[in-house]
Amino acid sequence: MGNVVTGSAQYLTRFGEQTIAGSQYALTKLGVDRAHCSLKIEEYLILCVPFQLGFKRSIFLASLSKQELAFFQKYLNGIVGLSISLNPGKRLEPAKFFLRCTLSTLGQMKGRENVGLFVLDYKTSPDEMVSMLGHFMENQERLKTQFEDYGKTPIKMTPDVAKMMGYNLYATVAEAGATPRRIQILSLSSKSMEYVESADTPVMNPGTTVAYQLYFKKFRVSATGTISSSGPLPQGIIRSTADLEFSPELVEIVDDYWYNTRLNTFQKPTR
Repeated sequence: MGNVVTGSAQYLTRFGEQTIAGSQYALTKLGVDRAHCSLKIEEYLILCVPFQLGFKRSIFLASLSKQELAFFQKYLNGIVGLSISLNPGKRLEPAKFFLRCTLSTLGQMKGRENVGLFVLDYKTSPDEMVSMLGHFMENQERLKTQFEDYGKTPIKMTPDVAKMMGYNLYATVAEAGATPRRIQILSLSSKSMEYVESADTPVMNPGTTVAYQLYFKKFRVSATGTISSSGPLPQGIIRSTADLEFSPELVEIVDDYWYNTRLNTFQKPTR
């Protein structure tokens, strides 16, 4: 019988080649302290922000002029130090790490002047850091399963439901390059949304890709969707439905809603 891989080693086996996009959601969940994230290159200290976090390799953003970007090219393939602080469990004291890395690539971020991308390969990966990233990846797997499950039952957005979900009754939709428009949500699931807009709104063709912003107390949810149907109702307002891509923030909110719904059902007094 083979040895069972446990602890941080199991996370390296399962997720070692994957990366975590440095979204606001991920950085908040991991408790990344942006004020204490930096690169040490000889006597230079460069403040940076995670763009992608990995178990063996990561990419960081830093504000650099073209002259600075050219200057630091001479350190390619050299050893640099990475200081990063993580606190995913909101402990009293965050975990602080200092990693020796190889600076594999340094270049300008596409479309962002004066922003450099540092690609770092870790010499070693601390067990505690691996475990923190691994727990995050496990949670994402769970949310993706819930994304499918909670997509089967739309939730009608009544005032009581909005209150339970912490929904601030404000949401917008926007096509690529267009100004966001306010919408009124009629129903919502982890995978779909039905909503209405004012009568002067143009009808969108099925297949149109749109971006949504939904404002909840817990998160401001950014979600990408594809229009499945759109057209005027008898009173003139425009009703649309959309299929949503995976949004961990939205899945968490829907999960909280169904949990609280079940909890309220169990707590109702019996006669």
